[in-house]
Amino acid sequence: MSAVTAADNRYSVVLEEAVRGWRVIIQDPDGNPVARRSCSDETEARTYASAVRQHIYWLSEPRFRSYYRLP
Repeated sequence: MSAVTAADNRYSVVLEEAVRGWRVIIQDPDGNPVARRSCSDETEARTYASAVRQHIYWLSEPRFRSYYRLP
């Protein structure tokens, strides 16, 4: 059994400062936004983005899509 590496999952996560708080955006391998989450402050956004990055690293693309219910 081989280990899953970040190269196996091409999704990415982006943080944006919004008018009211922050937003975390999950992007598909082509750079298209497929999920957004509003956060009340930068700390919440960075914490959530960190968890998403870990899941990108740990999970295959199909499992990641299933976990986050992505198209």
